[in-house]
Amino acid sequence: MDAPDLTGRRTVVSFVNRSGRMTVGQARAWERHWPRLGREVTELPPGPVDMAGWFGREAPVLLEIGSGMGETTARLAEAAPELNYLAVEVYPPGLAQLMMRAEELGLSNLRLLRGDAVVLLERHVPAGSLHGVRIFYPDPWPKKKHHKRRLVQPSFVALVASRLEPGGRVHLATDWADYADQMLEVLSAEPLLRNVYDGWAPRPSWRPLTKFESRAEEAGRVSRDLIFERR
Repeated sequence: MDAPDLTGRRTVVSFVNRSGRMTVGQARAWERHWPRLGREVTELPPGPVDMAGWFGREAPVLLEIGSGMGETTARLAEAAPELNYLAVEVYPPGLAQLMMRAEELGLSNLRLLRGDAVVLLERHVPAGSLHGVRIFYPDPWPKKKHHKRRLVQPSFVALVASRLEPGGRVHLATDWADYADQMLEVLSAEPLLRNVYDGWAPRPSWRPLTKFESRAEEAGRVSRDLIFERR
């Protein structure tokens, strides 16, 4: 299954458009779990998503943008059963793999959305409704001519900030130094947010060390975390 091309709507979208074939196990997981756990952003009815109805309970909602292959997402959802954990990703094999991990861990507090997180936030998430937003290792678009495609831009950060409840936090991490500097600059300039730390946040012990991050460290790239709070 190929990811839809949504890039014509705006310069910045929440993903790199990728395609890929599922393994047999991933395809089975998709068929078995997607009707209950997943939804397409483009097929959501107008207005806010009924989170309480979908999760089957009232609980704070944490949104993770770009769950990849789900290694970190599943473990973080498992570690926070008190949260309704919502992951948005465009890559079907990654979502299928995350559903496989969710089944293995017996997770009941995880739901998945396939599509553009910008559309989700603009059209289907009310202002002041999110407990937190996590964006771990977004595509760095390393070439300078492509920096305009990076997700963390002033308009996107303003949108995220408006969707956070007072005291809600946005947590970002990247292993690209110039992108980390850009993130710090953009977040610091957003009037609705304040830096919880003086500059970079210490790497939280609860964020799993993934193979991706380990490879970055082996290549000499240092990961940086930023945690900002809605005023």
